[in-house]
Amino acid sequence: MGVARDRSGHRRARLVRERLAGELDGVAAAGWLRGEPRGVALSGAWLGGATILSSHPLVWLAPDDDPFLALDSLPVDLDSQPRGDEVAVGGAWLGWLGFGLSGAVEPVPPPPPRPMALPLFDLAFHDHVVLRDRDGRWWFEALWTDLRADVLSERLEYWRARLASRAPTVQKFTAEALRPAGAGLTGHRAVVGETIERIAAGELSQANLCLRLEAQFDGDPLDLWRIATAASRPGYAAYVAPGTSGHAVASLSPELFLKRTGRQVITRPIKGTAPISSDPATLTGSEKDRAENVMIVDLMRNDLGRVCRYGSIAVEELCALRRAPGVWQLESTVRGELRPGVTDAGLLRATFPPGSVTGAPKVHALRTIHGLEGTARETYCGSIGLCSPLAGLELNVAIRTLELARGNLWLGVGGGIVSDSSPEAEVTEALVKARGVARAAGLAIATQSQSTAPAGIPFNRAARPDPIAGVLETIRVRGGLPAHLPDHLRRLAASCAELGLNLPGQLEAEIQARAAELTDGALRITISSAGMRLATRPLPPPQTMELVPVAVPGGLGVHKWADRRLIEAHSRPGATPLICDSDGRALEAGYAALLIVIGRSILAPPLDGRVLPSLSRERVLAAARHDGWEVLIRELSLTEVEAADAIVLSSSLRDPHPGRLTGRPLPPRAAELCQALSLAGPPAQAQPAAAITRDGTESSRTG
Repeated sequence: MGVARDRSGHRRARLVRERLAGELDGVAAAGWLRGEPRGVALSGAWLGGATILSSHPLVWLAPDDDPFLALDSLPVDLDSQPRGDEVAVGGAWLGWLGFGLSGAVEPVPPPPPRPMALPLFDLAFHDHVVLRDRDGRWWFEALWTDLRADVLSERLEYWRARLASRAPTVQKFTAEALRPAGAGLTGHRAVVGETIERIAAGELSQANLCLRLEAQFDGDPLDLWRIATAASRPGYAAYVAPGTSGHAVASLSPELFLKRTGRQVITRPIKGTAPISSDPATLTGSEKDRAENVMIVDLMRNDLGRVCRYGSIAVEELCALRRAPGVWQLESTVRGELRPGVTDAGLLRATFPPGSVTGAPKVHALRTIHGLEGTARETYCGSIGLCSPLAGLELNVAIRTLELARGNLWLGVGGGIVSDSSPEAEVTEALVKARGVARAAGLAIATQSQSTAPAGIPFNRAARPDPIAGVLETIRVRGGLPAHLPDHLRRLAASCAELGLNLPGQLEAEIQARAAELTDGALRITISSAGMRLATRPLPPPQTMELVPVAVPGGLGVHKWADRRLIEAHSRPGATPLICDSDGRALEAGYAALLIVIGRSILAPPLDGRVLPSLSRERVLAAARHDGWEVLIRELSLTEVEAADAIVLSSSLRDPHPGRLTGRPLPPRAAELCQALSLAGPPAQAQPAAAITRDGTESSRTG
């Protein structure tokens, strides 16, 4: 197993349990994890009502490890077991499995864009924990080895002193109001409506769709978790400190995904939610909510049936009413007995991701999620918890979960969509869930106006670009010289760094040599895990392009993907897709950046992570400013695009040229205005390359 670890290998370990004095509440005691490396806290119903704290793990998984397989391995050899009725953890794998691991267990298409590059999981083996049992007693537990004796002794004394003292105070943090990301509430209504149509067409029975709320955050995520958990006391609260990526998780989950004790496994899916202020009888009497729950119960029975003994699966409770922070919800319980030889890895591969946050049938639901959600889920809708050689496996469903990284805070909320769902009701349900979390954490929520998306834009059905194919750059060659090469290399290097791709050290020299062979044309550079490809191609012919609107929730993101299948699926001779978000906002053309001209103003959509930062766009806008044009950066409605004096397309291979919406004539002055922009500003070589950054760059998706 390729892990970052103490290279001593396997060590023989014995279970050590020491009673610790202290009256601290578990959530308050978690404050002593501040500054501790890879701190983890579990609080609520874990192990029947325990709090588990730990830091300073023995080993942690590397990004290229298999996290499921790791659960079946131990970095120590255990010599002893608990005595009698003693319940112990001793040590455990602690951390989270992100929703993005869906692709490792199910045949699903690529997910939506990821706002930042984050790991798919964060899992470490802790050879010691501090545990507060259901009776309020504190214990230090360790899988004690001679080689770790000094470290474990130090950790024992650390916790002995901390638990005997007062809890550290919660430090202040600041956060903006949480706001819907991307296409927001309007876009969520639209994708819910599209899902209902797909259900009516028989493609699937249910899909769980979420929207994302975002804010800026300044402070320690541990304080956010302590405040929120103390205020709401959820059943499966979990905190995982920032790892090497700086990604922290503060979960207020009420839902148990899996609990394995010996060979017995239970799952408790939640489906059906109503505000705590409502009459709970309304929820228990709702046919829609019961139908949602029953579908997921059947799905979880099927998932467990892959690995459980025939005839052992039973529904112990169906649609039981439960109270959770800010909501009533319906919870069911399914139990089974694992077949001989089935390990935790096998159990996870059969059931992950949790059925309650996917839909039915699961693979079709995952395809719908990946096609219609605007941003990829990270930890959200994955799972957080522990896997112990003594206590077994216990994992939550990572809902009601705040995630934090690099000054950003985000929260995913959503619900199950069935045939009689209402787009407006689904938005309301998502906000009810969000408000419960926000209220507990002391956060505010600011929602956008209740506008509706324009009708008639078809949703994309083609697969999103597959990151495995890598990224590309297309560079114009004039007289044997590659134009704006430093800027193209900067953008390519940024994408490679974020995606973990290797940029060849001699790339610039190779491009220069290949360009010298061309009089006038284009170079295409593709970088993937398979290496680099460098090819030449002719320039596209000058022509007015027809723009065919297609909704691609979340757009294509900030990388220039080498996989062009989505664009090609919506292209034809003389026509290219106009990529719109699910709320109908225009983002970019299939092969070019999008600008519109209204009077003496040039408008461009914001570079907010949904579009490729365009090099040629920045040059056009800079030249226009030089000539006295007003430049406005804001979202563009399809109505505005249709009414513009000119739709201007900008790419690295062609000067600004006109576009027209499908079925609409070319605006009378479009060609003239594009020509004016082509001639605007000082000569291109007079603009310093250093002034053109990744925040204002080009958008030739296909060249």
